[in-house]
Amino acid sequence: VQLVESGGGLVQPGGSLRLSCAASGFTFSRYAGSWYRQAPGKERELVAAITSAGGSTNYADSVKGRFTISRDNAKNTVYLQMNSLKPEDTAVYICNAANPLYDYWGQGTQVTVSS
Repeated sequence: VQLVESGGGLVQPGGSLRLSCAASGFTFSRYAGSWYRQAPGKERELVAAITSAGGSTNYADSVKGRFTISRDNAKNTVYLQMNSLKPEDTAVYICNAANPLYDYWGQGTQVTVSS
């Protein structure tokens, strides 16, 4: 079982990044997908989530209108499009796949928003 994030990096305020999380080793289409983030000295927080079929999403208030979560079950991948990035979005972004029985986590990808 693996979740591998990619797409992080350094971006200027106001810029955009698209994170990807590729799943393998399990039936990804049967799991809800989520993105969390953890900044230094802060607790891990839920950023965005999407249901297994992609029919419903929800977002943290701090990212509503700026971030979009999506998924492609044919590619076993969940995405996070991040626009209008702010310095306070700087964190390690971590992918999660979960159902009532199992809960899988990726290693995370660093996003740094700085001029």
